[in-house]
Parts: sequence; C-alpha cells; structure tokens
Amino acid sequence: MRRGRPGTGRGGERRRSAMGRPVLLAAAAAAALLLLPPGTGTAVTRLRVSSNFECRATADRTLSRPSCRRPSRPGPPLEPPALLLSRARLCLPLQPCQPCLRVRLALPAAELGGVRGLQLTFLELGSNRAVWLRVWQRRRALDSSTWQVQFDCFPAESGQQVLVSLRTIPDRGLALSHSHLVAAELSGPIFTHVWVPESRAIEVWVPEGPAVMVRLCHKLALECEELPQPFHRQVLVPGGHHVSLPYEFLVPCLCIEASYPHYDSPRSKDCPFHDQPDAYGPELWSSVHFHDYSSSSKDQMAMALSASCLLHLQATLCWRETADEAAPCHTIPNSTASEEQQVYTLDKVDVHPQLCFRFSNGNSNHVECPHQPETSWNVSVSVWGLQLRLHLTSRTPAAFSAALCQRQGGQCEPEAPLYTVTQPEGSAPGELALLLPVQILGSCVLVWRSDVHFARKQLLCPDVSRRHFGLLGLVLPLGLVMAVLLLNCRSAWRAHNGVPGARPVLLLYSPDSEEHLGLVCALAERLRTGLGCDVRLDLWEAGGLGQAGTLPWLYAQRSCVGRQRGTVLLLWSRGSAQLFRRWQVGVAGGLPGDAHDIFGAAMACLHGELGVSGCGSGWILAYFSRLCSPRDVPQLLRPLPTYRLPQQLPSLLGALRGSPPAPRRCSRVGWLLHRLIEAGAEEGSHLPRTPGAAAST
Repeated sequence: MRRGRPGTGRGGERRRSAMGRPVLLAAAAAAALLLLPPGTGTAVTRLRVSSNFECRATADRTLSRPSCRRPSRPGPPLEPPALLLSRARLCLPLQPCQPCLRVRLALPAAELGGVRGLQLTFLELGSNRAVWLRVWQRRRALDSSTWQVQFDCFPAESGQQVLVSLRTIPDRGLALSHSHLVAAELSGPIFTHVWVPESRAIEVWVPEGPAVMVRLCHKLALECEELPQPFHRQVLVPGGHHVSLPYEFLVPCLCIEASYPHYDSPRSKDCPFHDQPDAYGPELWSSVHFHDYSSSSKDQMAMALSASCLLHLQATLCWRETADEAAPCHTIPNSTASEEQQVYTLDKVDVHPQLCFRFSNGNSNHVECPHQPETSWNVSVSVWGLQLRLHLTSRTPAAFSAALCQRQGGQCEPEAPLYTVTQPEGSAPGELALLLPVQILGSCVLVWRSDVHFARKQLLCPDVSRRHFGLLGLVLPLGLVMAVLLLNCRSAWRAHNGVPGARPVLLLYSPDSEEHLGLVCALAERLRTGLGCDVRLDLWEAGGLGQAGTLPWLYAQRSCVGRQRGTVLLLWSRGSAQLFRRWQVGVAGGLPGDAHDIFGAAMACLHGELGVSGCGSGWILAYFSRLCSPRDVPQLLRPLPTYRLPQQLPSLLGALRGSPPAPRRCSRVGWLLHRLIEAGAEEGSHLPRTPGAAAST
C-alpha cells in the first residue's frame, strides 16, 4: 500500500501507473540509442556495432571490444557508398560521461564482391592517437547488395579533430575518409542550494547573470525523472534570485537540475542526498509502493516494488506475534528471497497475513506483510471427553502437524509426540480432524502446515476452567479407577517370565460416530499408557499413513503384528455393521474389495484370511455394550473371539496376552471405567466446537 503525506493521492496514483518504470526506461533508452538520427548528442551506455547482417567485431587493445547485433528498429538506410560522422556522449558504468564520435556507413557489397569485412581507423590529430575497428560478416546475408553499419562510438577529447578512414577486407580499392571536430562541451549553469527540512523544500539560488531553468528530479540510470504532481515544478529563475522547490519524499536519488532556457542547453545536476543518512530512513520506504502477488495456491510469497530510486534490497521472512504494525517481527533464518527486476519471491511458504517480508537497505529496513487478510486454512479446537479435537479446513491440499505444549514464560514449545494429518493432492477442499489426548488440564496445542519450508505456528488454548469444569470431576475419579485397575489387573498382563508383555495390538474400527471414536481413543490410550501395550492406531500414525497410503499402511501393520505374534483388535458397532453390509454389496457387485478407507481395507484383509484358514487367526472382535449388541455382529465374523465391553474387559486382556482370563474382581472396575468413559463422552457431546480462547505465536 502507498504511504505518504496528505494531499499526495494523485501523485501516488501517477507513481503506481509507472510501476517498474526505472527498469523499462533503462531498457528503452539502451534500445533506442542506435536508432536516433545523427547530431542529437544522445548518450551511449556501451560500445556497440549494429548492422543489417550477422556480424562480429574486433578492436584495438586500447578500445574495449564492442558487441555486435542487428538493430531491432533500423533507421532510414544510407545511399552507398557513404561515411557519416556525428557527435554523441559515452556514459559507461561507474565512469563520468565523455564526448565520442558515432560512425554510420553504407557499402555496395554486391559491386565489390567477396568482401568479408571492413576496417575503420580513427586518428585523433591533436594527440596522434590511432585506433582501429574491424567488423566481420559471420555468414553471407540473403540481401547482400548493401551493407548498413553503425558504430557507437569512438571516445575522443573535446575540441579534438578526428580523422576516420574506411577500407574493405580484403581490399577492393574502395577507400573513404572524413574528419570531424568534436566540439568542446559547454558547462551547465552555476547554482547553489540550501536544504530546508522544516519546510520540506530545497531553496535554489542563481547568481547574477542569465536566467536559469531549475527543477527537482529523481536520478535514474541515464536521465532524471520528474517528480509527480503536485511536486513537479520547472521554474525560470532570473539571475540574482532564488526559488523554493518542495519535494514529496527525501530520498537518496533526489537531485537539482538546472539548464538555460534555450533549446538543447547544457545541464548541471547536483544530488546532495546520495550520502545523506536521513534519505535512507522512513521516507525512503514511504516512497516505495509494494505490489503483493503472493499466492497461497502456489505456496509462494511474491512482492514487486516500484520506487522513485533504483534500490538494491535484500528481503527475508519474519513473523509478527500480532497483526499490529507496531509489533516486532522476528526474523526466520535461511529465508532470503530471490530478486529479479525488482520482484522478490520465495517458494514453499504458508502465506499468512503475519508472515512478512523484511526489506533491508544498509542499516535501514522495512516490514511489509501480505495484503490479503484471508488465510488458506483455518483451525478450531474443542474438548471432547478426554481428547482435544482439532477441526481443520483448507482450500488447498496440505499436510498439518500438531503437538501439545505447556506455556512457560510467554513461550510454548511443542512436546512429543507429533500428530500429523494430510489432505491428498487432487482431493476436494474439506474438513480434516485430529484427536489429541489431554495430558494435563490447561494444555495448549500448536498447529502448523508441515508440507512447506516456512510456516507460522498457531497456538490454541481451550478454556476448560469455566465451560468444561465438569471434566475435572471426571478426570479425578477416572485416575483413581485406573490406579485400582492397574493394581488389581497387573497379573492379567504379565508374561510367563514376569516381564510386561509388549506384543503389538493393531486397533481397527469404523468412524461412524463421535461417541464410538472417543471410546476407541480412550481404550487405545489406556492400553498404551496404563498397560504397556504397543498399540497401532491410524489416528496416531497419520503422517505415515498419508505417505504410504491406506492399503500399504494396513498390510504393513498386519504383517508386523503377525510376525511378532500380536493381535488385531476389531472394535465393532452398529455403524460397523452398516458399513460391512455396504462393503459386501460392493464385493458381490464386482467392485474391488480393497476399499480406500481403513475399515474397507480391514474387511478385505480379514475376508482374505478367513477364506484361507477358515478362521481369522490373530483377530479379536470386541464391542461396547452401549453402542452394539451381539445381533449386530455379522454371521461371517461370529467365529472370531468376541468380547463385550466393559463386562468382559479382563477376559479381553487375557486374550491379548494369550493367557487365561484375569480374576473376576476386575470386572467391576472395568465396568466403572466404562461408565466414566461414557460420562466423558456425554459431557463432550454438549461442549461447543470452538475454542474457548485462542492465541498466536
């Protein structure tokens, strides 16, 4: 956006319409140098030969080798034979401009026959300095009747007479020569100036003598560009008088230019702020217009600059804690953007309004954030039972990671484990969900995009103190019950050698309801943390699942569980029965049995094993009595060992370790555990789906 003083709106619009003008002007000036008619005294930025044929040029060692090219817009041709000389100015980089001699010639090549090149010889009579230039034909031109050649240009001293001679290679008897007096350059007007910062103006004083035309301008590569309205003023100042010229911004390329009123007058220029520190401060950045071309669909941050001066900046990423422009912006290491023609780009970025570019020029810098306020993805968190449920929506395919953290001193560092979910490439925008266990009441969660190199972490802290106070009464008795369960049922999970068993358990389910999903996660968490089971659950391995794919991940886990003599625990529900019947209809109709979801893939896997052995070795089926009944178990799956939870929880634990059931005294504790889990599910079903409080980091 444009920043400036009041009343400069029209000038700002004019500047915006000239975006990229410094680059375009430099290119246009360089392209037009050889096309102007002789005698204009135009500036030349490099030695160059232009011709109507493919050429190469060689020169005396005292003359830098010129480039050779075809003119893009050739001027009117000369009638051969011809040799014309005119005055120009040579302005090489980092060198003061000096007078030079331009040469244009025309040769009747068809009449000469066999001419492969030509040679120009320059002799500066006053200094007796001699230089030669040869132009060769690379290949025979289709229209070779006339050679049209222009050379820009031979540097010469002011006031010197230069003799130019031409001959062909090989010599065909054609010789042309002309001399030209390089007129002495007239000095421009003399003036003095005073900077008046309180008036934001520059006073220009003209000494006694002729009137002088003065103006303020911005110095570019070859010319001085006028200031935008209403600051553009070109004033005729009589000798012995002064004028006050206001400026818009104090920038290093702000110059004063003076000339006499007559046509093609020599000019004097002074740029007093080039080394002025005040010119590299806030006003420099106010004079720059930033065009935001960032794209969340391409994961790219891109900004183009249009400025009064030619700037060579460095751009790096930084992130702001808040959207306030006064907030500090923390630098992100190794995030330097690439630059091409004043356009700065950086790829693999999660474009966000608070993930910004810091532009630096020496000791001065400026922070510019993306102009679009929307983000490509959003997240909200809700407390559901004993889990934090993250709702993620993204307009583009992406991968997201989340981790619990505890706030300490204003910081919140992520803690292991890391939870990841991926939206596949080519899928329609939709909602993704992540379930995280609540380890400590008051936990926060960090969420960020993990498929890019530069992303800003978002911190969400659900408020459980007021809306979810009932969870505290749930967790305390649940912890007590779990302690009793562990003490009373420890023997049910001991191996024969007395070492806690670590056989893997692959837990499969159908995500048909939030209540069922919550019970699955609660049981899996207790089996892992409370009883030491090596539980494999897709919700805990979403990153590996997204990389490998549904079927490869499931078959790899099934193979691993089989090799380690583990168990596949299939948690059934009424929704599972409906999905199973739908899956059977698909198989009977000739559709592939390997579905692309975990449940369909599990049914395909189990169906294959039942068909081979007649019984699913290593498979166990269990169901929660509140969500299912024995009638919901299909006839095909009834040969599997089946357990009703929580009544048969001790028997299930014994089956998982491969030993007789645990003592009956655990059943009452298991029933109480199930009641508490159900109470947590009921509590969570009435909670809002938006976070109670959210912050950013």
